[in-house]
Amino acid sequence: MFPRTPTLAAGLTLVALAPRLLLPQAVAQSPTMKQLMLDLIHPASNDLLLIVSRGGPASEKDWSSLRHSALTLQQSADALMNQNAAPAWRQSAKLLSDVASDAYSAAQAKDARALQSIPTRLDAACTNCHKQFRPNVFPPPEGGVE
Repeated sequence: MFPRTPTLAAGLTLVALAPRLLLPQAVAQSPTMKQLMLDLIHPASNDLLLIVSRGGPASEKDWSSLRHSALTLQQSADALMNQNAAPAWRQSAKLLSDVASDAYSAAQAKDARALQSIPTRLDAACTNCHKQFRPNVFPPPEGGVE
């Protein structure tokens, strides 16, 4: 039996596709602020807060969900840091990153006690940022001074 040789059509197809195969794939664009907030940060925060507020994880599924949400928040915080170079912005994003990292560590260790401070810290991180950068959400009190 003779070895199979590629047909002319297969050879021409390979030649036609070669430029696409050799070019690097397009890099995905960074998520917009709206995408980060609505599609990542808000749902991950809610999931984390819901599990902790209901008394903590009750199953392996809950621990897994906590790890996922915490990691999503931490990676989103890193993306937030890249959105703006202003020191106040980066500091606010770091607060979110720190609490998310601590939540992930607690979930990884299955340490329910360590999760108890997470809701307060997460709320503080979000409020800190929103007061500075979303004044329509947190308008200053009458007189303009807190």
